[in-house]
Order: sequence, then C-alpha cells, then structure tokens
Amino acid sequence: MTCKGICIRHKAQKPVGSGRYASGQKRCQICEIFIKWDGLWCPCCGYRLRTKPRNLKYKAKLRARTKKMSVATAPKPITVRSR
Repeated sequence: MTCKGICIRHKAQKPVGSGRYASGQKRCQICEIFIKWDGLWCPCCGYRLRTKPRNLKYKAKLRARTKKMSVATAPKPITVRSR
C-alpha cells in the first residue's frame, strides 16, 4: 500500500468560504492529499479515505455547518384549507 502517483489527477483545490470535508473532499492518509473522489477507497493506494475531520474543533464546525444546511433545505409543511 504505497502511493503510485495516480491521486495527483484527483487532487482537490482548497474551497473558499467553506471547509474541505463540507464541500465533499476526502483525505488519504497514505498519499497525504485531499482528493475529489466518489468512492470510499483511494484510487491510488487502495487505503480507506477519511471523510470527517479528526480534530474536535473542526468536527464541531462541520456539524454546525451541516445542521445549518439541513435546516435551510428542509421542506415546508403543506397546509390544506377546506371551504
């Protein structure tokens, strides 16, 4: 399980105004890189990708941001009026 250099093709740029994990980026511990990838496993080395931060401070930020997004996108209840 070593880096073969394939992950460079999927290297993700740091997003402005939001966190890496909140924008869907994942981190490979072996390749030491953030990548934009849909799978759970690194395309380069086959190691499991990290989808959440390890630091308590950044975990709280991610939780707050996802909670805020879910409240903003929650569907409004439909009211039915009868005559």
